Order: sequence, then structure tokens, then C-alpha cells
Amino acid sequence: MNVTEIDLTTLRNWPLPMPRFDGDKEARGHALVVAGSREMPGAALLAATGVLRAGAGKVTIATAAHSAAHVATALPEARVIAMAETPGGGFAAEGVRRLAELAPKVDALLIGPGMQDEYATAELVRALLPRYAGRKIILDAAALALLHPPEEAPLLAEPVDWQHIRFAEAVLLTPHAGEMAHATGRSRDDITADPHEAARHAAQQWNAIVALKGALTVIAAPGGGLWQQQGGNIGLAISGSGDALAGIIAGLAARGASLEQAAAWGVALHAAAGDQLALRFGTLGYLAREIPAEIPALLRTLAQA
Repeated sequence: MNVTEIDLTTLRNWPLPMPRFDGDKEARGHALVVAGSREMPGAALLAATGVLRAGAGKVTIATAAHSAAHVATALPEARVIAMAETPGGGFAAEGVRRLAELAPKVDALLIGPGMQDEYATAELVRALLPRYAGRKIILDAAALALLHPPEEAPLLAEPVDWQHIRFAEAVLLTPHAGEMAHATGRSRDDITADPHEAARHAAQQWNAIVALKGALTVIAAPGGGLWQQQGGNIGLAISGSGDALAGIIAGLAARGASLEQAAAWGVALHAAAGDQLALRFGTLGYLAREIPAEIPALLRTLAQA
């Protein structure tokens, strides 16, 4: 099995797209972050901050109406769209039309951090995918509910063959081992025993780039490409860390990186940010909100020839 190690040499030989010196914020890319909920509004903030710290020029947040004003105040750089909520805390279907109108202006779409109501989230993803055809799409956390039958789904909009889900255009999926186990019906122990095989098989089955997160992160592409990254520290295993990572990846994709490149650079930057924070605070106790602030300097350092 040919696996590429995501190290300094790999990153410097795979440079990120850079905007022209005279480019404006549009040239730097626009990401739409569909995230958060009444109980977890901070997830949208963490992801959107990651987008901007990764160098994207614009970010729009679609989040729960209950907390939208607070999110807008906390991140004044973002446009914030208030989404009507379902009784289970998800986003109501009527919001699809409004988000679909943004598609021509968006370079990357991130869905999932901090969202609730698996059924509503799966239906939202299913509705948005064709409307964002040709855009870079990252499905994280609750958005991965699209890959398995929800526990309660009395009225599906359309019949779904859960055993043969396959994306018409490759998207990026960012599961940890537990989410991968849930999506595939395999045990978590089975996934962690051979993450390369699990990621590779899922990438081919779903026609997706799969970033299987863990102490060893494995990225698999449907065409057979396989990468791995081992780094960072246990301090990264904290609430909100995955939301920040998803945002960093979305920001890199909005800038023009392919989904594979955005995932590889994103996990490397996330791990390196953990190392930098551990030097200042110790291995345990730094916060997910502190991760994005480390990214700009790391981008400069890692890009040096």
C-alpha cells in the first residue's frame, strides 16, 4: 500500500494557491459555513474563524435563528444568516432555498459542526448537494448522518438506498473513528485496527475524499491516493477542536486548494497549532478557540522553501 506521509517536504512540494498581490477579498475565496445550534452556537464560530485564519477572504455563517445575533456580534467579519429551527434543534427545510441562492457566490461549503437533529441535517445536506454542484463541499460531524439511516425517519422526502450511497461529485468527509463506525456499520475497534483500509474502502464506495481523523489521520481519495499524518498532541482532543479543523480545511478549499490538498494541509496545520499551544500552555488545558490564531504564522513557516 503506497502511503504518502504528510510532512514538511510533502507540504512544500504541494504549495497552496496564493492570491495575486493586487487581488481583493473575492479573489481570496468565499466559504459558507452551515453550522451550530441552539445548544452549540460556538461550533459555528470556531469553524468560521478557522476559515478566515486559513486565508479565505469571506465567510458566511448559516446558523440557528435563536443564536444568530450572538454569533454575528462575536464574529463581526462574517455575514450571518438566521435559519428557522426544527423541534429537534436542526435547520428547517425552508432554509434550503435561501442557501441555494448563495451557491454562485460560494467557493467552498462546510456543513455539520455543532448541528443537531440528524434527520433534518441529512435532509438539508441531500437538498443542498445538487444546488452546490461544482463547488467544494466538506461534510463534518452531524452532516455525516447522510451516510446512515437515521433512527427515526418516518417521512423521507425520497426513498434512499442506504447501502449504496455514492456522491455524484466527490466531496470531503471528515469522520473520526466513531463516526466512521456508525456510518459503515463496522465496530470502532475494526476501524482503528486498520484505518488505511477503512478510509480507502469508504472513499471508493462513496466516491469521496475521506479524512479519517485520529492520533493517526488517514486521507483517502476515490482514485486511490492515500496520505497519513501523525503529529500534534493529546491536547487537541478537546471540545471544538474538530470544528476548528473543519473550518481551516474549508478556508483552504475556498482559497483554491483541491479537497485532497485542503485536507492534507488542514490536518498538518491543526497538529502544528497544537504543538505551538502546548509550548505555551502545556499539553493539557489549551482551548479549541486558540487553535485558529496559530494558523497564519504556521502557513508562513510551512510554506518557506
